[in-house]
Amino acid sequence: MIERSLDDQSRARFHLLTRSAVLKKSSFIRLSKPLLLIACSLLLIGRSNSQDADRQLPVTGDIFKCLTEMTKSLNGDFFVDNILGNLEATTAVANSETGGDYPPGSVVVLVPSEAMVKHEAGWNAATNDWEFFELNVSEQGSEINVRGTTEVINQFGGNCFGCHVQARPEWDLICGTDHGCAPLPLTRETIANIQNSDPRCNKED
Repeated sequence: MIERSLDDQSRARFHLLTRSAVLKKSSFIRLSKPLLLIACSLLLIGRSNSQDADRQLPVTGDIFKCLTEMTKSLNGDFFVDNILGNLEATTAVANSETGGDYPPGSVVVLVPSEAMVKHEAGWNAATNDWEFFELNVSEQGSEINVRGTTEVINQFGGNCFGCHVQARPEWDLICGTDHGCAPLPLTRETIANIQNSDPRCNKED
């Protein structure tokens, strides 16, 4: 009887220790996940700050035009330009059925308030030398609200780089109709309406 009682106590103690270990492990996992996310975010930010200033092009709000003054791609609903004057090379890549690397100075825009600009080769390896821009646009023109590489959040609450990095390598981070990026939460009709409402195109003389 005494031996049986000791066995019951041993089993109870074993279950108690086991449950305690499981709870500790569960708590560790719950704490580890946010810490891991923070660590990943810091890593991305660290990568985003590794720009080579000698290879950065001067970019101000003045370079961002009314969409109708840009060239529309044949591979999607986006528009392109080139601030270095090499529009022919930029357009050739934008219209290519097999992709390619955009030349420095390329500007890519889907909606008036967002843009991408390609700096000189070697400016930022993480983004293939692209910089992302959030703009404030009005009849007076464009103002840069936010700019950066891997950390810029768009008006839909998504990370710009996180979306564009899904594009297959041959498309140089550009999300066309079938380039591999996740679809936007907008119909093509809605995108067209946003593009047609670009206030920079309605300036009074």
